[in-house]
Amino acid sequence: MKTVIAFSGGKDSTLALYKIQQNPEYEIDSLLVTLTEGFDRVSIHGVRYELLKRQSDSLGIPLREVWIPEECSNEMYQERMERAVSDMLEDGVSHMVFGDIHLKDVREYREKMLSGTGITPVFPLWGRPVGELGREFIDLGFQTVLTCVDMDQLDRSFAGRVYDEAFIGDYPEETCDICGENGEFHTFVFDGPNFAYPIRYELGKERVTPDYLTKKDRFLFIDLLPVKPR
Repeated sequence: MKTVIAFSGGKDSTLALYKIQQNPEYEIDSLLVTLTEGFDRVSIHGVRYELLKRQSDSLGIPLREVWIPEECSNEMYQERMERAVSDMLEDGVSHMVFGDIHLKDVREYREKMLSGTGITPVFPLWGRPVGELGREFIDLGFQTVLTCVDMDQLDRSFAGRVYDEAFIGDYPEETCDICGENGEFHTFVFDGPNFAYPIRYELGKERVTPDYLTKKDRFLFIDLLPVKPR
């Protein structure tokens, strides 16, 4: 079954990819990524395009790029995603994998988006306890760093930290989702069991952006600077 992975470069989509790779019934076609025009970065996660390309190379899976404007309307987003789905169908894709865990409205949106297209949505992480998933991710040997923190939900000191046992020990699991499913944080995976080589980076400058509705400073991004492979 020819399959596309909805990919952000973060831990949940990377773990979903890994799970699908363990099933020989699926043939991985590509990684579907959304990037912001004029910034050359992964939308929402803020990771540089160059780092995403290195992920693709290390994973050995090509990218399917969907470019959207900075202030993208729902109509524009839908139009460009429909075009991407049309291209997938022309290439014989039959399944699309998502890393969603428990947000029903998000899953329903994905299912509605693909309804009637002939492409079946797949959710390999769905319904798993988030604490169990977070620890499994670490135990499998994946390594990821936080690229963005929602300061309304999580302290800014977590930005730029690696997601490991020490991170979990410090994380406020009683008030925040350990997988960041509610938008507490976003990540960039730089190594793992399905990577041919680790992606080297350095932490760059921090940047705070406002909430779209309230205009209040809310999201702290930390830039990841590509470092040449050894």
